[in-house]
Amino acid sequence: MWYAIVGTDKPAALDRRKSARPAHLQRLEALKEQGRLLLAGPFPAIDAEDPGPAGFSGSLIVAEFDDLAAAKTWAAEDPYVEAGVYASVDVRPFRRVLP
Repeated sequence: MWYAIVGTDKPAALDRRKSARPAHLQRLEALKEQGRLLLAGPFPAIDAEDPGPAGFSGSLIVAEFDDLAAAKTWAAEDPYVEAGVYASVDVRPFRRVLP
């Protein structure tokens, strides 16, 4: 089943986000290679493709896991969590309808 993982950044987390990004992307690439990643990306803190020093307000990942517990475990081990980027992480089932 698909699960939506929404991480909400702590204030002033941009430097921590940049430092942890390579490890974060490596985990996403692994999901992609396994055919389990639907989409992933950050929420710019301002209405701009490149928010610059304004940074990001969080991230969205939609990926396939065996169950909710597996999705929560995967999310809890994300490098952004370990680096203190996220203030909170919400994981919930997602039903793909379109496209």
